[in-house]
Amino acid sequence: MTASTMNATEFKAHCLQVMDEVARTGQAVTITKRGKPVARIVPAREDPKEAFGALKGWVVATDPNDDLIEPVEVEWEVIAGTEPNLP
Repeated sequence: MTASTMNATEFKAHCLQVMDEVARTGQAVTITKRGKPVARIVPAREDPKEAFGALKGWVVATDPNDDLIEPVEVEWEVIAGTEPNLP
């Protein structure tokens, strides 16, 4: 199966094979009904095993002595209406 779009009748007849293919290749499949997209089969994301440590690597503390409650004295890019400067 190489199509990334299929109609609902075809999906109904081959749904297990479609799910296996999506899991194996990682490519999504769009399901259509009367030519219009109605659903999308996408690979499942693996959820973290536990909440503690789930954001590890997403949050970086710049200084362990910083006060996290104290107001920040700089204006954020979103509030200022400019594009954020991402690394």
